[in-house]
Amino acid sequence: MHCGLDNVSMNDDIIRSVTCIPMRLPFHHWTDPPLFAGRPRTTLDSALVRLETQEGVVAWGESYCVEPRALEAIFKTLIAPLALDKSASDPSLLPSMQRTLHNLGRSGPVVHAMAGLDIALWDLRAKRAGVPLYELLGGKRRDRVRAYASLLQYYGDARLLDTVTTQALQEGYTEIKLHERGSAALSAARRAAGEQVPIMVDTNCAWLPDEAPEAIAAMREHNPFWIEEPLWPPEDAGALARLQQSCGVPLAVGENASSAHALTELVDNESARYVQPSVIKLGLTATLGISRRCDGTPVVCAPQVAFFGPGYLASLHLIAAQRQEVSLERLYVELDRTPYQHTVPIEHGWIHVPDTPGLGADPETELVEGGFL
Repeated sequence: MHCGLDNVSMNDDIIRSVTCIPMRLPFHHWTDPPLFAGRPRTTLDSALVRLETQEGVVAWGESYCVEPRALEAIFKTLIAPLALDKSASDPSLLPSMQRTLHNLGRSGPVVHAMAGLDIALWDLRAKRAGVPLYELLGGKRRDRVRAYASLLQYYGDARLLDTVTTQALQEGYTEIKLHERGSAALSAARRAAGEQVPIMVDTNCAWLPDEAPEAIAAMREHNPFWIEEPLWPPEDAGALARLQQSCGVPLAVGENASSAHALTELVDNESARYVQPSVIKLGLTATLGISRRCDGTPVVCAPQVAFFGPGYLASLHLIAAQRQEVSLERLYVELDRTPYQHTVPIEHGWIHVPDTPGLGADPETELVEGGFL
């Protein structure tokens, strides 16, 4: 893949260090904390990936992170030893690491760690080339990207759904996503939003294949824009394709895909109308490939973006560059500290694509060194 570094010496960007920095962002969503893995969730967690070359250039990535101690150990014992003293511009670096570590699993924390390194390598390439990241992804097709307010789960509470949906619309968002499982929740949000506002519904793998048709039929009268992750288990691609053909509502999947290959097969088989690769799970290289695979098909690449760090900016650049226009997901919560609030702000539901080299902004010092980790 051409990365705009034809005139850069392979010896000029030797990797000096790769560091994993867990980032915990305390949040509030205007009610009791939602449950995550059976426990109240009070922070939104990911891991910053800091890459530095021997000449002192620093680049940033982000990895999906459920348990920070595990991810830190993976970086220290597996990722850093394979990356240190290697050329960051060597196109075989990540593929060779993937093959070396493949017997540790083709999905999960090791793959997520490499995804964060991959994003950092793209940031580095763009910084060294002196161009915004979107230039390396094919060029900017739009100057700004619409953001949609992605609400956390309110467990069908109609009053809260009304309040929070109304609040998001008053702040300038024009699209809403729910994390709910019942038609009554969608009905409440629809009453608050009106008939013209697109409302997506993420059910988080709520239904077995024989349960989904009836559940989706109950939602259909409230005009969902898409139903996301409808099936358990999520890897049952055949059941997904049959459901898409019969249910009459666009389906969206991808956050739980076991690999980039699995997502590619969903595109090729047109098993859903939207695919949602996550750059902090798969990496930007794989996500870009999936986006391009969608060109000329009925399937639209709409990246999953339930995070706030460098992966968020990488997704923004990808959406700015890809052929099909889609909105960028923004978890709708009140953060104690909002990354990129001043450098890449959301204004009236839109995000201007930064034109500075690389991702467009580095994580704020207080996030890296302050009390949010």
